[in-house]
Amino acid sequence: MMSSFSNPHYMYLFDMKNGKKKLAYGQSPEDALDILRIRLSDEEMGHIIADQYVRISQRKLQEHVDDLG
Repeated sequence: MMSSFSNPHYMYLFDMKNGKKKLAYGQSPEDALDILRIRLSDEEMGHIIADQYVRISQRKLQEHVDDLG
């Protein structure tokens, strides 16, 4: 079995209905949302706008810290 780390993973910032952003990590936006679903309640997931996101690099994360919610 291959490790999931053999496939590239990316960071995604998903827009939220409250104007903040939710940080997620995965191989694709869909994968990142699936990972969030494991951690968050249905209510929390309901605040995320699944089709509004940007992919960011780890070095750019600091620029977005104030937007996280």
